[in-house]
Amino acid sequence: MPPLYSPTARALQDQFDTRRLADRLAEVTVRDRFTPEDRAFLERLDMFFLATVDAMGQPTCSYKGGDPGFVKILDDQTLAFPNYDGNGMYLSMGNIHATQRVGLLFIDFERQRRTRIDGTAELRHDPSLLAGYPAAQFVVLVHAERIYPNCPRYIHKYQLIERSAFVPRGGIAPPIPGWKQSDWARDVLPASDPARPPQ
Repeated sequence: MPPLYSPTARALQDQFDTRRLADRLAEVTVRDRFTPEDRAFLERLDMFFLATVDAMGQPTCSYKGGDPGFVKILDDQTLAFPNYDGNGMYLSMGNIHATQRVGLLFIDFERQRRTRIDGTAELRHDPSLLAGYPAAQFVVLVHAERIYPNCPRYIHKYQLIERSAFVPRGGIAPPIPGWKQSDWARDVLPASDPARPPQ
């Protein structure tokens, strides 16, 4: 497992007298294997935030959403999630391809709980993995190095109103996003995009 605390994190811990607390938290909460409780928590959520970094150190953070169960725990150190059609920029996925480093933040806003996962990731096109995700372009495998909860006290309580109609579901064609029908977008959409006007 890579070191949890950088020298600069240590300096701030020393400045605010939290080094002992930080060490205890690392000792009692940080692990490199998913527990049955982790599986139950992660697989019932419908979204998370994904942080990645490119080869020059430029970070980006993106939202990933789907129906509950779109994140799957494959074994005690590996989780999977699909990459669906998006805006075609592939910032996060390009970063994964370049550096493999990822951070995932899972938040349950209704029950006010969160978990972080740090590790490495890879893009996979295996038919066996894709079979579980209708309309996925590929599947991302995350190999966990650190799994740990975060203090929930600043999580605002929200409730789900409705799930996105754009999430791919087997046998149901999702609606076409409005931005893909804009004048600036129509002529540059991928050839296979359902929103592309007939030629």
